[in-house]
Amino acid sequence: MAGHEFPEPADRKRLADHAAHPEAAEESRHSCDPAFQHGVVVGFDGSTSSERALAYAIGMARRSGSGLIIVHVANRLPTTVWAGCEPPVFVDVPDHRTEVLGLELACADYLSEVPWILVERGGDICHELEEVGREYAADAIVVGSTHGLVGRIFGSVAGRLARRAQRPVVVIP
Repeated sequence: MAGHEFPEPADRKRLADHAAHPEAAEESRHSCDPAFQHGVVVGFDGSTSSERALAYAIGMARRSGSGLIIVHVANRLPTTVWAGCEPPVFVDVPDHRTEVLGLELACADYLSEVPWILVERGGDICHELEEVGREYAADAIVVGSTHGLVGRIFGSVAGRLARRAQRPVVVIP
């Protein structure tokens, strides 16, 4: 079983109904394929470190007999950089990389060993990985380590996630 998922509302009217009933919106957001409950969440962006994390997560999912939830978090940039707005407002930057990653993953032989889905999110990487982990009641979150100046200045995704996550975090060097 292979595939990918792009969270896109199929019926805009249902979304309007959920606005009137927040508990209904909460319930529908957390309804996910039971085959992936208690699976392994892995952050993936196509980088070398995320490819190593994906390889480890595949083995982990195969050994535990669970599904693999591959998460790609799209970029969000503050509009204050361009508009000088106060307070900072975040805008989603179109990220077609998810489609490319989905096609690459669909053609990958190494993913035929486990059931998997690709979930696209936008926002803070740590928050979104933990949120997907919570939605799927994941047994673990696997991420690659961050190297370089940006990770040293702002803190690595792996380090921030390990401090805040409510489930085990596996960091692959």
